[in-house]
Amino acid sequence: MSATERDERDRPVPRVVTGVSMRDLLASCAAAKAVSTPPRAPEPRSPRLPEGHREAA
Repeated sequence: MSATERDERDRPVPRVVTGVSMRDLLASCAAAKAVSTPPRAPEPRSPRLPEGHREAA
């Protein structure tokens, strides 16, 4: 084994650090929530009074 082979083997491997910005992380969470949440049920209609009948003030 030559000296250069030993030096290459003993040398630590540089780490590649990748990250995600907080803005991107929050945006992805909001998008996931929007996609996975079912739509709201329609609100029940309120009964309307007949057109000719008015309530007293």
